[in-house]
Amino acid sequence: MRTVLITGANKSIGFETVRQLLQTGRYYVYLGSRDMRKGEEAVAKLHAEGFANVEALLIDVSDRASILHARKELGNKIRSLDVLINNAGIRGSVPQQATAVDIDVIREVFETNFFGVIAVTQAFIDLMKRSEAPRIVNVTSGLASLALHSDPNWKYYHVKGAAYGPSKSALNAYTVALAYELRDTKFKVNAVDPGYTATDFNEHRGTGAIEDAARRLVKYATIGVDGPTGQYFSDDNSPETGISPW
Repeated sequence: MRTVLITGANKSIGFETVRQLLQTGRYYVYLGSRDMRKGEEAVAKLHAEGFANVEALLIDVSDRASILHARKELGNKIRSLDVLINNAGIRGSVPQQATAVDIDVIREVFETNFFGVIAVTQAFIDLMKRSEAPRIVNVTSGLASLALHSDPNWKYYHVKGAAYGPSKSALNAYTVALAYELRDTKFKVNAVDPGYTATDFNEHRGTGAIEDAARRLVKYATIGVDGPTGQYFSDDNSPETGISPW
């Protein structure tokens, strides 16, 4: 049975991604949560639905000590990690005007959305290198596309901010560097936008369903040996191909 770690997985898209992976019957999922009580409550819900191959793992991606402790805990349970889905993320307080946003807001958002992903990936990469088919999915946003942000005809052209979008653009850049470094290995590394989904993250203003968003993440977490790597996928940006311009 393949092993998976999903950060920020106690609710919303992360939680549904756990559920969909469990539905395949091929994965044992470690449900990452920065609040262990909430993580255990999420696991209890899944157990009640009949899913046994899941347990909570305490991990706060903005806390280096928490990440290292989680790595030690997981290392005591498994020899290899097959899938890492870097899902944990924050929006930060809004508005985020470039000329007025508090620099501390930008730092806070980048700490989770960018530096947190790097710290988690580096902490668990040794376990992943032991896998026969390691997969990394960095959960990004359609708002990360610099090309589209420069196009006045883009449907989200006026949705701009100095913290959240740029943090995901930086994440995309890291994804490119990571995929390149691992290009001659069995790793598949991709940035995936779950879409503008109705969740607490956006006060449920999103138009997409959580189930559809999770399916996008699962798709690239489970790709085969001939699957893509080093790509940026967003059905919101490119519904025909799913491949978004950077």
